[in-house]
Amino acid sequence: MFKLASLVVSAVAVLSFGVAPADAQPFAPTRFSVEVRGNGPDVILIPGLGSSRDVWDAQVAALEGSHRLHLVQVAGFAGEAAPASTSPMIEPLVEELAQYIESYTSGQPAVIGHSMGGLTGLILARRHPERVSRVMIVDSLPFFSAMFGPQATVAGVEPQARMMRDQIIALDAASFAAQQQIGVQRLVKTESYRQTVADWSVASDRTAFAQSMYEVMTTDMRGEVANVQTPLTIIYAYDPAMGPEAMIDGLFRGGFSQAPHATFVRVDGSFHFIMVDQPAAFQAAVANFLR
Repeated sequence: MFKLASLVVSAVAVLSFGVAPADAQPFAPTRFSVEVRGNGPDVILIPGLGSSRDVWDAQVAALEGSHRLHLVQVAGFAGEAAPASTSPMIEPLVEELAQYIESYTSGQPAVIGHSMGGLTGLILARRHPERVSRVMIVDSLPFFSAMFGPQATVAGVEPQARMMRDQIIALDAASFAAQQQIGVQRLVKTESYRQTVADWSVASDRTAFAQSMYEVMTTDMRGEVANVQTPLTIIYAYDPAMGPEAMIDGLFRGGFSQAPHATFVRVDGSFHFIMVDQPAAFQAAVANFLR
């Protein structure tokens, strides 16, 4: 996997590229950094919980000749310094993304988000529909904890989410690393990439990581999906190891069934990291989404 040359966007740098409106006020995000690659229509790419923006390397290779890619790195993940405050994590991330888009893109960009990045994109589309043209949500639900059952509620899962958050923060480094080695077996089917994903989590700020997990588990957007007018593409993984097909289909299609402009793409033979496990199918879906 090639390493992207670092180009952290600052107000001065972006204005020098001539892509921000002439009257835009300088804005330096504190909740993420951005690498910008390519030229063309703007696309924002947001990685998932604990992940590096390098997860999009294949998309960069395929798209930078035709699109201007804004590769977000969430503060506190994969070695990026944590923000001054780690509680909350998602809310300020959404608001700063809206401000970044206003300041440094030429219009309404497309947004692609994986996992927590997909939830972030969904919230962004609901709260700031004028900032985005369409959103691809990669293997993410409007309420993550619906995976525990259709009767799951925020109130019901909050104590468990809080306990998990506090346990993760309390783990020593070796125990946390061992936990990630086990967890990645269910997230990445491609064995050669598992260590990379585990290393990203281990390099993350532990409090930022745990708090973000807690917020993903306790954020319920199911009641908001019907009000999202932005076109959504929901791409989700299926593998026999996950259980019956109907269960996975129902989880994702049911979760977004009230969205007025939703398109569903299922990718078979993949775990959570679809862009790694099935790169050709994923890139085909991205190309169709951006067409």
